[in-house]
Amino acid sequence: MSPSAASQPHWKGSLRLDYRWDQGRTVARDWHEGPLRVLKALYPDGPHTCEHVLVHPPGGLVGGDELRIDAHLGAGSRVRLTTPGATRFYKSLGPAAVQRVSLRVDEGARLEWLPLETLAYNRCRAVNECRFRLAAGAQMIGWDLCCLGLPASGDGFEHGEVLQHLEIEGCWLERGLLRADDRLLRKSALGLDGQPAVASLWCASGSAWTEAQRQTLQDTALHTLAQGGAVLHAYGVTSPNDQVVVLRALAHRVEPVFDRFQQVRQAWHQALWSTAASQPRLWHL
Repeated sequence: MSPSAASQPHWKGSLRLDYRWDQGRTVARDWHEGPLRVLKALYPDGPHTCEHVLVHPPGGLVGGDELRIDAHLGAGSRVRLTTPGATRFYKSLGPAAVQRVSLRVDEGARLEWLPLETLAYNRCRAVNECRFRLAAGAQMIGWDLCCLGLPASGDGFEHGEVLQHLEIEGCWLERGLLRADDRLLRKSALGLDGQPAVASLWCASGSAWTEAQRQTLQDTALHTLAQGGAVLHAYGVTSPNDQVVVLRALAHRVEPVFDRFQQVRQAWHQALWSTAASQPRLWHL
Protein backbone atom coordinates (compact mmCIF):
# COMPACT_ATOMS: atom_id res chain seq x y z
CA MET A 1 0.00 0.00 0.00
CA SER A 2 1.33 3.41 -0.87
CA PRO A 3 1.72 5.87 2.02
CA SER A 4 -1.06 8.40 2.45
CA ALA A 5 -0.66 11.95 1.20
CA ALA A 6 -0.53 13.15 4.80
CA SER A 7 2.63 11.12 5.43
CA GLN A 8 4.50 12.44 2.40
CA PRO A 9 7.43 14.77 3.15
CA HIS A 10 6.97 18.44 2.31
CA TRP A 11 9.45 20.22 0.05
CA LYS A 12 11.10 23.31 1.53
CA GLY A 13 13.24 25.25 -0.90
CA SER A 14 14.98 28.61 -0.86
CA LEU A 15 17.06 30.52 -3.35
CA ARG A 16 19.04 33.70 -2.73
CA LEU A 17 20.44 35.74 -5.61
CA ASP A 18 22.80 38.70 -5.49
CA TYR A 19 23.61 40.87 -8.51
CA ARG A 20 26.08 43.70 -8.85
CA TRP A 21 27.40 45.98 -11.57
CA ASP A 22 31.08 45.37 -12.16
CA GLN A 23 33.00 47.16 -14.93
CA GLY A 24 30.21 47.19 -17.49
CA ARG A 25 28.81 43.77 -16.61
CA THR A 26 26.09 42.43 -14.31
CA VAL A 27 27.59 39.58 -12.30
CA ALA A 28 25.67 37.17 -10.10
CA ARG A 29 26.08 34.92 -7.09
CA ASP A 30 23.51 32.43 -5.81
CA TRP A 31 22.86 30.24 -2.79
CA HIS A 32 20.19 27.57 -2.51
CA GLU A 33 18.68 25.08 -0.09
CA GLY A 34 16.37 22.26 -1.11
CA PRO A 35 14.76 21.75 -4.52
CA LEU A 36 15.24 25.20 -6.01
CA ARG A 37 17.99 26.12 -8.44
CA VAL A 38 19.12 28.72 -10.92
CA LEU A 39 20.58 27.79 -14.31
CA LYS A 40 23.76 29.25 -15.74
CA ALA A 41 23.73 33.03 -16.16
CA LEU A 42 22.97 34.01 -19.75
CA TYR A 43 23.73 37.30 -21.52
CA PRO A 44 21.60 37.35 -24.70
CA ASP A 45 21.54 41.16 -24.76
CA GLY A 46 25.21 41.61 -23.95
CA PRO A 47 27.15 41.76 -20.67
CA HIS A 48 25.02 44.51 -19.13
CA THR A 49 21.94 42.27 -18.62
CA CYS A 50 22.02 38.96 -16.74
CA GLU A 51 19.25 36.49 -17.57
CA HIS A 52 18.58 33.76 -15.03
CA VAL A 53 16.13 30.84 -15.26
CA LEU A 54 14.69 29.73 -11.92
CA VAL A 55 14.15 25.97 -11.74
CA HIS A 56 12.10 23.89 -9.30
CA PRO A 57 13.01 20.26 -10.17
CA PRO A 58 9.92 18.62 -8.55
CA GLY A 59 7.82 20.52 -11.09
CA GLY A 60 5.03 21.66 -8.77
CA LEU A 61 3.88 22.31 -5.22
CA VAL A 62 1.51 20.31 -3.03
CA GLY A 63 0.07 21.09 0.39
CA GLY A 64 2.78 21.96 2.90
CA ASP A 65 5.46 22.76 0.29
CA GLU A 66 7.10 26.16 0.64
CA LEU A 67 9.43 27.94 -1.76
CA ARG A 68 11.17 31.24 -1.09
CA ILE A 69 13.07 33.35 -3.62
CA ASP A 70 15.05 36.40 -2.49
CA ALA A 71 17.07 38.60 -4.82
CA HIS A 72 19.05 41.81 -4.45
CA LEU A 73 19.93 43.89 -7.50
CA GLY A 74 22.83 46.22 -6.72
CA ALA A 75 22.97 49.76 -8.06
CA GLY A 76 23.11 49.89 -11.84
CA SER A 77 22.66 46.15 -12.43
CA ARG A 78 20.20 44.79 -15.01
CA VAL A 79 18.47 41.46 -14.51
CA ARG A 80 15.82 39.34 -16.24
CA LEU A 81 14.28 36.46 -14.29
CA THR A 82 12.02 33.80 -15.78
CA THR A 83 11.10 30.12 -15.41
CA PRO A 84 11.30 27.15 -17.79
CA GLY A 85 7.65 26.20 -17.30
CA ALA A 86 4.49 26.84 -15.34
CA THR A 87 4.37 26.99 -11.56
CA ARG A 88 1.86 24.28 -10.66
CA PHE A 89 -0.13 24.21 -7.44
CA TYR A 90 -1.51 20.68 -7.14
CA LYS A 91 -4.40 19.29 -5.13
CA SER A 92 -3.96 19.66 -1.38
CA LEU A 93 -5.60 17.53 1.30
CA GLY A 94 -4.77 19.99 4.07
CA PRO A 95 -2.18 22.76 4.40
CA ALA A 96 -1.55 25.36 1.71
CA ALA A 97 1.35 25.30 -0.72
CA VAL A 98 3.29 28.57 -0.54
CA GLN A 99 5.59 30.49 -2.85
CA ARG A 100 7.06 33.75 -1.59
CA VAL A 101 9.18 36.05 -3.76
CA SER A 102 11.01 39.11 -2.42
CA LEU A 103 13.11 41.23 -4.80
CA ARG A 104 15.04 44.37 -3.84
CA VAL A 105 16.18 46.71 -6.62
CA ASP A 106 18.75 49.38 -5.80
CA GLU A 107 19.26 52.81 -7.35
CA GLY A 108 19.48 52.83 -11.12
CA ALA A 109 18.99 49.05 -11.47
CA ARG A 110 16.52 47.43 -13.89
CA LEU A 111 14.51 44.29 -13.28
CA GLU A 112 12.30 42.18 -15.51
CA TRP A 113 10.24 39.64 -13.57
CA LEU A 114 8.76 37.30 -16.22
CA PRO A 115 7.84 33.88 -14.82
CA LEU A 116 5.64 31.65 -16.92
CA GLU A 117 2.07 31.07 -15.78
CA THR A 118 0.80 29.84 -12.44
CA LEU A 119 -1.61 26.91 -12.79
CA ALA A 120 -4.06 26.35 -9.93
CA TYR A 121 -5.23 22.75 -10.11
CA ASN A 122 -8.66 21.78 -8.84
CA ARG A 123 -8.71 21.37 -5.06
CA CYS A 124 -5.45 23.23 -4.53
CA ARG A 125 -4.80 25.56 -1.62
CA ALA A 126 -2.17 28.05 -2.72
CA VAL A 127 -0.44 31.21 -1.54
CA ASN A 128 1.44 33.07 -4.27
CA GLU A 129 3.18 36.18 -2.93
CA CYS A 130 5.47 38.62 -4.76
CA ARG A 131 6.99 41.70 -3.11
CA PHE A 132 9.26 44.24 -4.79
CA ARG A 133 11.19 47.12 -3.26
CA LEU A 134 12.38 49.77 -5.72
CA ALA A 135 14.93 52.39 -4.70
CA ALA A 136 14.97 55.88 -6.25
CA GLY A 137 15.82 55.58 -9.94
CA ALA A 138 15.18 51.82 -10.09
CA GLN A 139 12.69 50.52 -12.66
CA MET A 140 11.01 47.24 -13.48
CA ILE A 141 8.64 45.44 -15.82
CA GLY A 142 6.84 42.44 -14.37
CA TRP A 143 3.85 40.20 -14.85
CA ASP A 144 1.71 37.65 -13.10
CA LEU A 145 -0.29 35.12 -15.14
CA CYS A 146 -2.69 32.90 -13.18
CA CYS A 147 -5.04 30.23 -14.54
CA LEU A 148 -7.75 28.64 -12.40
CA GLY A 149 -8.01 25.02 -13.47
CA LEU A 150 -6.76 23.55 -16.73
CA PRO A 151 -9.12 24.84 -19.43
CA ALA A 152 -7.04 23.31 -22.23
CA SER A 153 -7.78 19.87 -20.74
CA GLY A 154 -11.36 20.65 -19.78
CA ASP A 155 -10.53 20.54 -16.06
CA GLY A 156 -12.32 23.25 -14.10
CA PHE A 157 -11.58 24.85 -10.76
CA GLU A 158 -14.51 23.57 -8.71
CA HIS A 159 -12.91 23.45 -5.26
CA GLY A 160 -9.95 25.20 -3.67
CA GLU A 161 -8.50 28.67 -3.33
CA VAL A 162 -5.57 30.83 -4.40
CA LEU A 163 -4.34 33.79 -2.38
CA GLN A 164 -2.61 36.24 -4.72
CA HIS A 165 -0.40 39.00 -3.29
CA LEU A 166 1.38 41.51 -5.55
CA GLU A 167 3.16 44.41 -3.91
CA ILE A 168 5.58 47.18 -4.77
CA GLU A 169 6.39 48.40 -1.31
CA GLY A 170 5.08 51.83 -0.49
CA CYS A 171 3.08 52.43 -3.66
CA TRP A 172 1.04 49.44 -4.90
CA LEU A 173 -0.63 46.46 -3.29
CA GLU A 174 -3.09 44.00 -4.81
CA ARG A 175 -4.20 41.12 -2.63
CA GLY A 176 -7.10 38.86 -3.45
CA LEU A 177 -8.48 35.49 -2.43
CA LEU A 178 -9.70 33.57 -5.49
CA ARG A 179 -12.04 30.91 -4.13
CA ALA A 180 -13.63 28.30 -6.31
CA ASP A 181 -16.99 28.69 -4.53
CA ASP A 182 -17.07 32.50 -4.78
CA ARG A 183 -19.66 32.63 -7.56
CA LEU A 184 -20.07 36.41 -7.46
CA LEU A 185 -16.37 37.00 -8.03
CA ARG A 186 -15.88 34.26 -10.60
CA LYS A 187 -19.05 34.63 -12.67
CA SER A 188 -20.14 38.25 -12.34
CA ALA A 189 -19.42 40.74 -15.13
CA LEU A 190 -17.97 42.94 -12.38
CA GLY A 191 -15.61 40.13 -11.40
CA LEU A 192 -13.88 37.53 -13.56
CA ASP A 193 -16.91 37.07 -15.85
CA GLY A 194 -16.39 33.33 -16.03
CA GLN A 195 -12.82 33.58 -17.34
CA PRO A 196 -10.19 31.26 -15.82
CA ALA A 197 -7.08 33.24 -16.86
CA VAL A 198 -6.42 36.32 -14.70
CA ALA A 199 -3.31 38.37 -15.39
CA SER A 200 -1.49 41.63 -14.63
CA LEU A 201 1.43 43.27 -16.40
CA TRP A 202 3.02 46.34 -14.86
CA CYS A 203 5.90 48.74 -15.16
CA ALA A 204 7.07 50.65 -12.13
CA SER A 205 9.66 53.14 -10.98
CA GLY A 206 11.24 53.91 -7.65
CA SER A 207 10.93 57.61 -8.58
CA ALA A 208 7.80 59.40 -9.70
CA TRP A 209 7.05 59.71 -13.40
CA THR A 210 5.50 62.86 -14.76
CA GLU A 211 1.87 62.76 -15.75
CA ALA A 212 2.93 62.92 -19.40
CA GLN A 213 5.24 59.90 -18.98
CA ARG A 214 2.49 57.87 -17.32
CA GLN A 215 0.04 58.81 -20.04
CA THR A 216 2.55 57.77 -22.70
CA LEU A 217 2.98 54.35 -21.08
CA GLN A 218 -0.79 53.85 -20.88
CA ASP A 219 -1.31 54.99 -24.47
CA THR A 220 1.53 52.76 -25.64
CA ALA A 221 -0.14 49.70 -24.11
CA LEU A 222 -3.56 50.52 -25.53
CA HIS A 223 -2.15 51.28 -28.98
CA THR A 224 -0.22 47.98 -28.99
CA LEU A 225 -3.29 45.96 -28.03
CA ALA A 226 -5.37 47.70 -30.71
CA GLN A 227 -3.01 46.49 -33.45
CA GLY A 228 -4.55 43.03 -33.50
CA GLY A 229 -3.46 39.60 -32.38
CA ALA A 230 -4.77 37.02 -29.97
CA VAL A 231 -8.17 37.95 -28.53
CA LEU A 232 -8.52 38.84 -24.86
CA HIS A 233 -11.91 38.67 -23.16
CA ALA A 234 -11.31 42.00 -21.41
CA TYR A 235 -8.44 44.32 -20.53
CA GLY A 236 -7.78 47.72 -19.04
CA VAL A 237 -4.80 49.97 -18.33
CA THR A 238 -4.59 52.16 -15.24
CA SER A 239 -2.05 54.19 -13.30
CA PRO A 240 -2.91 53.92 -9.59
CA ASN A 241 -0.20 56.44 -8.68
CA ASP A 242 2.76 58.29 -10.19
CA GLN A 243 5.11 55.27 -9.98
CA VAL A 244 3.07 52.41 -11.45
CA VAL A 245 1.21 51.61 -14.69
CA VAL A 246 -0.81 48.36 -14.74
CA LEU A 247 -2.42 46.36 -17.53
CA ARG A 248 -4.99 43.81 -16.36
CA ALA A 249 -6.54 41.14 -18.56
CA LEU A 250 -9.02 38.26 -18.53
CA ALA A 251 -9.06 35.42 -21.04
CA HIS A 252 -10.35 31.88 -21.60
CA ARG A 253 -6.79 30.53 -21.79
CA VAL A 254 -3.30 31.65 -20.77
CA GLU A 255 -1.87 31.57 -24.30
CA PRO A 256 -3.59 34.70 -25.67
CA VAL A 257 -2.60 36.66 -22.56
CA PHE A 258 1.02 35.56 -22.88
CA ASP A 259 1.02 36.57 -26.56
CA ARG A 260 -0.42 40.05 -25.97
CA PHE A 261 1.64 40.73 -22.85
CA GLN A 262 4.81 39.99 -24.80
CA GLN A 263 3.80 42.64 -27.32
CA VAL A 264 3.14 45.26 -24.63
CA ARG A 265 6.37 44.33 -22.87
CA GLN A 266 8.21 45.02 -26.13
CA ALA A 267 6.55 48.42 -26.44
CA TRP A 268 7.21 49.38 -22.82
CA HIS A 269 10.81 48.21 -23.09
CA GLN A 270 11.33 50.62 -25.96
CA ALA A 271 9.45 53.45 -24.24
CA LEU A 272 11.30 53.08 -20.93
CA TRP A 273 14.78 52.03 -21.98
CA SER A 274 14.99 52.76 -25.73
CA THR A 275 15.98 49.17 -26.49
CA ALA A 276 14.29 46.16 -28.05
CA ALA A 277 13.26 43.40 -25.66
CA SER A 278 14.69 39.98 -26.42
CA GLN A 279 12.80 36.85 -25.43
CA PRO A 280 14.28 34.21 -23.15
CA ARG A 281 15.41 31.27 -25.25
CA LEU A 282 13.38 28.77 -23.20
CA TRP A 283 10.12 30.42 -24.28
CA HIS A 284 10.70 29.04 -27.78
CA LEU A 285 11.21 25.41 -26.72
